[in-house]
Amino acid sequence: MLVAGLSTVAVLVTGIAWQSVDSLRSNLATVSDLGLGNGSDGAVDILMVGTDSRTDARGNPLSQQELDSLRAGEETASNTDTIVLIRVPNDGSSATAISIPRDAYVDVPGIGMSKINAAYGATKEEDRLKLVESGVADADADAQSSKAGRQALIQSVAQLTGVTVDHYAEVGLLGFVLLTDAVGGVDVCLNAPVDEPLSGANFPAGPQTLTGSNALSFVRQRHDLPRGDLDRIVRQQVFMASLVHKVLSAKTLSNPSKLGQLSSAVQRSVVIDSDWDILQFATKLQDLAGGSVKFETIPVVDINAVTDYGESIVQVDPSAVKSYVGGLLGDEDSPSPTTPPSVDPSSITVDVANDSGIDGLASAVSSALGSSGYRAGQVGNNDGEAVTTTTVLATDADSAAATTLAARLGNATVAADPSLGADTLRVVLASDYSGPGADGYAGTTPTGNDTGISPAGDSATPAPPAPAIDAGRTGPACVN
Repeated sequence: MLVAGLSTVAVLVTGIAWQSVDSLRSNLATVSDLGLGNGSDGAVDILMVGTDSRTDARGNPLSQQELDSLRAGEETASNTDTIVLIRVPNDGSSATAISIPRDAYVDVPGIGMSKINAAYGATKEEDRLKLVESGVADADADAQSSKAGRQALIQSVAQLTGVTVDHYAEVGLLGFVLLTDAVGGVDVCLNAPVDEPLSGANFPAGPQTLTGSNALSFVRQRHDLPRGDLDRIVRQQVFMASLVHKVLSAKTLSNPSKLGQLSSAVQRSVVIDSDWDILQFATKLQDLAGGSVKFETIPVVDINAVTDYGESIVQVDPSAVKSYVGGLLGDEDSPSPTTPPSVDPSSITVDVANDSGIDGLASAVSSALGSSGYRAGQVGNNDGEAVTTTTVLATDADSAAATTLAARLGNATVAADPSLGADTLRVVLASDYSGPGADGYAGTTPTGNDTGISPAGDSATPAPPAPAIDAGRTGPACVN
C-alpha cells in the first residue's frame, strides 16, 4: 500500500533517522527478478499491494494472538485485496496513486480472464503444487511460487493500465495495523453509523480516530456499502490520505518514538524489490507535501457484472483504463486529469440515423440511449453520406460528450459535423453495430475478452472516475 512506501520514506528523509538508514535498508525483506522496468519514461511507477497474508514480510506465521487481533479469519490464500499503482515524476514533486478494484476482470498471464486480486494467489498456488510434485522442498516451492504470483500481478497491472511497473512493494494485514498504530491512529469520518459483522466494522457516524484492528475493519468492509468494493476503495483512499498527511506532518517526523515504531513496522511487514534503492528514492521525495499526493480510481464499465458462469465481477475496458491513466500521467493524447471523461447524458440530445440495413435499429438504439439518460432527438434512416462503421458526429470531434457516447456505443468512430449544436450528437449506425439496442446485446458492448459478461440487473452500473482525493486536507473527508 502507498502508506507503506511513504512511511518508509518518512523514516529515511528525516535527519534523526539517517544514522540508522543502513540498518533499515539491510533489514528490509526483498524479492528479485520480478521483470520490472527501469523508469525510462521520466517517472518511477510503483506497484503497492496489500495482501491478506497471515505471515510477516519474511514468511513467518503470525501468532494466534496477532491473528485474533486482526479479525480476519483463518483464510490462507495470498490474494491482493488492495492494488495501487503509484506514479512519481523523476523530480519527486508529486505522487498519483491509482486504485484498481480487486474484482476487476482482466487477462492474467498463464490463467486467462480472472479477477485481478487472484492473479497473485492463483498463480502462486498453481506453481507451488507443480514444484512440490516435482520434488522441490516446501519452503523453496513457496518462495519460487510467490515470485511467480508477484510477476503475474505485475504483468496484469501493466496490461490493464499500459504502464510498465518499475518497483514493487507489498504489505500484509499485520503491517497495516502496525503502521497505523505507529502514527498514533488515523482520523476518519463516516456519513452514517455502521455495524457489519463480517469485517468487524462497528462505528458511529462522524469524525473519529481509528487504531489497530478497528482501522483494518474500516478499510476492509465492503458488504452493506452502496457500491460495494468501489466504496471500500474510497474508504481506503481517504484513510491513506489521512495517514500520509499524518506521516508527512512535523508531529510525526520530529518524534523519535514514532519514527522508531514506523521503522520497526516497515521492517517486519514490508517487502520490496531488491533493485529498489530506497535511499536514493527517498532523497527525491524529501520535499513532498501532502497536497501533492493524490488518489484516483480507474473507470469502471459495470460494478455489478456477472460472467457466463455466474461469478460476480467488476467489468473494465482496458482501452478506457489506458486512456484515463495516460491522462492522469500527462500523456498528450489522453484525457486531462482535471477533466475526466464523464458527461451528464441528460444535457445531450442524440439524433440516430440508420445506415445498417437492419429495420428498426435506429428506434431501438434511441430508446436504449434514452434509458441511459440521453435526450432523444430525430430518429430515421440516414440521408447523408453513407458510412461503413458506426459513427458519432459532433461539432467538436474531440469533445468529452462525443468520445463518451462513442465508448458507450462500443468504441464507435467519431467525426466532426460543424452543423450540429454543441449539445447535440448524431449517431449513424452501420452494419457493424452491436451496442445498446442491437439484437443479442447483453447490457455492455463486448470488447476483446468481455464476451460472456452481462449486468447483474437490468442494465450496467458504470462508475466514471470521481474527483481526486489528496493528502493535504486539514480534516478527514466523510464517506459511506
